[in-house]
Amino acid sequence: MGKCSGRCTLVAFCCLQLVAALERQIFDFLGYQWAPILANFLHIMAVILGIFGTVQYRSRYLILYAAWLVLWVGWNAFIICFYLEVGQLSQDRDFIMTFNTSLHRSWWMENGPGCLVTPVLNSRLALEDHHVISVTGCLLDYPYIEALSSALQIFLALFGFVFACYVSKVFLEEEDSFDFIGGFDSYGYQAPQKTSHLQLQPLYTIPLDTM
Repeated sequence: MGKCSGRCTLVAFCCLQLVAALERQIFDFLGYQWAPILANFLHIMAVILGIFGTVQYRSRYLILYAAWLVLWVGWNAFIICFYLEVGQLSQDRDFIMTFNTSLHRSWWMENGPGCLVTPVLNSRLALEDHHVISVTGCLLDYPYIEALSSALQIFLALFGFVFACYVSKVFLEEEDSFDFIGGFDSYGYQAPQKTSHLQLQPLYTIPLDTM
């Protein structure tokens, strides 16, 4: 029962991670955020690998999934620092999320809750094929939305890491006990026995004094 509850909890957290990653992938596509798009794709593959390893009792897949979660936590921590401009990071100077290929920002910048977008005409700051806009009235600015999204990813990753380590430990202990007992012998396996087709006939003896 304990093993089943651990596996079921891990699968549930993996499903939550998958839904959250797909939701984030959609908004990153809308905002042309190429670096998060690539990271989200790798994360989705790792979560699917974790679900497969949990269902199929593959401890190695769970170990790979747990190792990826460590990198995923680090990546999301960097995103939080980037959007909150911690240290020397600056959104106006660093375009890491788009691999420095465009000036696009987060989709939430113009589509956040309560945001009012006003185009600025004849602005000297506008580059070629670009326009300047003014965003006002947002109930929550887009850096905080991105930071909260990354914080949710870290929360799910930490719980997924703990349960992945626990379930993989259970699987490894079962594999060790299976090999120690002797493979199929622990499950009452018996090798088929050869049956002889030679039938034994009774042997009759005749006393000598009757002859």
